[in-house]
Amino acid sequence: MANKIKLMIVDDHAVVRKGIINLLEDEENIEIVGEAPDGIEALEGIKELKPTIILLDLSMPKMTGFEVAKIISQKYSAVRSIIFSMHNNQEYMVQAVENGAMGYLLKDTSKEEILKALDTVSNGNKYFPPTVSAMIIDGLLNQKKNSSSATKKEASAIVNALSKQEKVILNYIVEGLNSQEISEKLKLSVRTVSNHRANILRKTQVKNTAELVRLAVE
Repeated sequence: MANKIKLMIVDDHAVVRKGIINLLEDEENIEIVGEAPDGIEALEGIKELKPTIILLDLSMPKMTGFEVAKIISQKYSAVRSIIFSMHNNQEYMVQAVENGAMGYLLKDTSKEEILKALDTVSNGNKYFPPTVSAMIIDGLLNQKKNSSSATKKEASAIVNALSKQEKVILNYIVEGLNSQEISEKLKLSVRTVSNHRANILRKTQVKNTAELVRLAVE
């Protein structure tokens, strides 16, 4: 982590906020600039506290985490949000992506995973642990099938058309890795990875990978 991360913690439970602070306050590359019990206070504090990343709960009074993430993605280009939730729920994960969140972590996530997510997102990439990314991909594929009025048989074919290798690559794409990074992890050439990406687009009938996983923040 080259630049110090300025972290803001938003959760309606004080014990959760305190727990995260205790967990991360000794990290040299993280400065906890503030905390808030709800989305309204968080948005009010952004201009003064100038966080670079907001760790954001979903279920809060006044405003949901979805609403806060959407406003952040639309109005504060220098701020990135990571959902930090107890909800291991596919629908919530997909909604988080659609509302501009750059990551999604469950509250039982290890410290090492949290640090990895903060590092990844601070460098401008999205971060979703493998289990979360798999659920997001499945959810977005289901949306794709429903929006195109595909039959159950056709819908199943879309999912099953991806090879095991293509599914692995798609998971890495959702985690924010580029073709070069994927090639290094899988010990494949960049050209081979690019070919797999092209096949994924063709088989899932979308224009680009960003459209498939809906991770591009507008």
